[in-house]
Amino acid sequence: MRTLTILQQSHITRPNPWPQIHRLPHTNRSESPRKWQLQSGAKGFTSRPNGGESVAIKGENSGGGGDNDDDDKISDAVWGRMIKRILSSVGVPLAIGFALLKGFDVAIEKGSWNVPKWLPFVTTFLTFGASALGIAYGSLSTSLNEAEEGSLLGFEQLQKNWVEMWKEEDAA
Repeated sequence: MRTLTILQQSHITRPNPWPQIHRLPHTNRSESPRKWQLQSGAKGFTSRPNGGESVAIKGENSGGGGDNDDDDKISDAVWGRMIKRILSSVGVPLAIGFALLKGFDVAIEKGSWNVPKWLPFVTTFLTFGASALGIAYGSLSTSLNEAEEGSLLGFEQLQKNWVEMWKEEDAA
């Protein structure tokens, strides 16, 4: 009860001395909301001033649908192997990171080991970082040849695909 009387006398329950300024205009609720219209191109990424249609470059397909015949299609067998490699190269470090965090938690609760505060941060950074890099590693270490399965870790395919990825195509 004493707290309530103190609050009544303090500045907390006093009205605000500053005038209230309403900066938002009052709108009539009966008006229909403003409808947004999607644009066909992002501003600043096209050569047309209105951001309209895409521009064909060097005789490419101007439809923008991604149906370019120059792109090689990945077969279903290679795609399946790539997904398996990506899931394993992301999942294994992620599982190790969670297991280490749980192990540190159990060690602290039981008092068997006084874990330094920096150790969970470092292990989380390393394992979750390796998990993030696993996406690139899983896709680059996959053999792009349907008949060739590749090795378990795929180091030789990683070397081949890395060079192929950075190889410049002939402009002519």
